[in-house]
Amino acid sequence: MLSMLGDKGADMTIPAPSDLRNDAFAAALQRKLDGKTKPLGSLGRLEDLALRIGLILKSDAPVLRQPQLVLCAGDHGVAARGVSAYPSDVTWQMVENFLAGGAAVSVLARQHGIRVTVVDCGVRHEFPPRAGLRILKVAPGTADALEGPAMTPAQRDAALRNGMELVRGLPGNALLLGEMGIGNTSAASLMLSRLSGRDIADCTGAGTGLDPASVARKTGILRRVLARHSAARAPLEVLAAFGGFEIATMAGAALQAAAEDRVIVVDGFIAGSAVLVAARLRPLVLQRCVFAHRSGERGHGLMLDELEARPLLDLGMRLGEGSGAALAWPLLVSACAVLREMASFESAGVSRREEPADR
Repeated sequence: MLSMLGDKGADMTIPAPSDLRNDAFAAALQRKLDGKTKPLGSLGRLEDLALRIGLILKSDAPVLRQPQLVLCAGDHGVAARGVSAYPSDVTWQMVENFLAGGAAVSVLARQHGIRVTVVDCGVRHEFPPRAGLRILKVAPGTADALEGPAMTPAQRDAALRNGMELVRGLPGNALLLGEMGIGNTSAASLMLSRLSGRDIADCTGAGTGLDPASVARKTGILRRVLARHSAARAPLEVLAAFGGFEIATMAGAALQAAAEDRVIVVDGFIAGSAVLVAARLRPLVLQRCVFAHRSGERGHGLMLDELEARPLLDLGMRLGEGSGAALAWPLLVSACAVLREMASFESAGVSRREEPADR
C-alpha cells in the first residue's frame, strides 16, 4: 500500500511495508531451531539471525537469492569546508576503482558472489556508460549546507524515487547498501544529531582520517550548519537540509526493499543514516534490516542505539563502500543453511538431553 507524506508542500509517495509480526510463525520457527541436533541456543546469535531471515522471507527453509549490493556515490558541497582528509575528486576516482573491480568491496563481493551495481547519484564528474554503472545523477553534488539546504525538496524527492525505482528493477530477495562520497560522514553526523537530539560533538568522528584538531574544526563547522537549519526537524526536512544524493537514494532503496520483503543488509555509519531516515518515515522498515557491523566511526554506536540495532560484526572497520555488509554476508547464508538443512534430533536418531528426575 502507498500513502502520501510530505513537508512544506512537497508530496512524496512512500512505500508502506506490512507488519511482519506473526507470533504463531515465529514460535514455529523457534521450535524448528530448538529441535536441531545441538544444545538449546548453542548457535547463539546465528539462531537469532536465522529466525529474523525466516520471518522476513516468510519461510522455514529460507534461501537467499541473487544478492544485490547497490553502491551509491555522490559529492557533498560541505566538503569544500575542509571536513575531510581527502579531496572531493576521490569520489569519482573511487567510482572508477569500483567499476574496475579493485576496491575492498569489489574483492569481497566477488568472493561471495554478490552483484554490485555502482550508482552515480550526484558525483561531480561525467562517467561514460558501461556495465555495472547506473547513472541516476540528480545534480553534480549537493550544495554547501552552511549556505543553504544541501538539497531542494525536488532534488531530495528525485533521489528518493531513484532509489525506489532502482530496487524495483533488481532481481533477488536481498539488498546490501553501500556508499561513496567525500564529506558524507559530515552529512550522517548532522542527520544523527538532529534526528536523535544528541550533541554534534558526540556524533562527529575522524571520517577519512582527520587528526584531533581537524575533528574539532569539523565539529565546529557542523555546529554552525545545525544552527543554520534550526527549523529542519521532520525526517524529510532533515534529509534535504543535510543529506547527500547518495544517502537519499539509499533511503529510497531501503523503503522499496522493505515493501518488497527483501532482506536489507545495512553497512555502516552512512548507510545507517539513510536507514534512520527511512525508519522515521516507515518504522516497519527495521523489521527487514540486518546490521552488518559496528563501524569505528565515532557516531555509529549512537546511531545503532537510535535504531535499536545489534550488529553482527565489530572489527573496527570504517571504510564504507558496503565492505562491512559484504563481509557479513556469509553469516546470513550460514544462518539460512542451518535453519533449512540441519538435522533434527528425530530425523538424525539422536537422543535429546535428559531432563532431571523429580526429587
